[in-house]
Amino acid sequence: MSQCYKPGDFKTYFNENMKDLGLPVPQTLFDNLNAAVANAGLVLDALETLGTGATMAEVIKATTGLEKLKVAASLGASFYVGAVIGSIAVASGRSVGCGNRVSDMFVFLQQNNLAFDGWNSFYARNPEILDKSSRFRVAYRSKALVGSGVYA
Repeated sequence: MSQCYKPGDFKTYFNENMKDLGLPVPQTLFDNLNAAVANAGLVLDALETLGTGATMAEVIKATTGLEKLKVAASLGASFYVGAVIGSIAVASGRSVGCGNRVSDMFVFLQQNNLAFDGWNSFYARNPEILDKSSRFRVAYRSKALVGSGVYA
């Protein structure tokens, strides 16, 4: 592990990125890299079954262990999980990777089996997820609320 990493950094950076996007973060589901990757994978698996237009409420009903995500029940699941995966990449890059480039996210997605159909166009259309300096970050929540939920 890198010398710049301190215990708790991942959670801090993950929560910061999600809150900057105007999105709720449930307690404990995304507190560390392993838990975050596992829980994002559960949401992706549910989306494969339910379809990209599903809400987080539908994902919660279709899974076990994600009940704490009820704080995001009104959001489009594909928008929410897209922000979660982007926030995982940002947080792991800043904490474990000592601030690696965002381009490292592409390797991260493949290595952690979090790549989803259309992920590259999703992040191209929603750069505010990964760009902390974007003035549009806080508006991302409105996309998740009123968007079709289709990420590809």
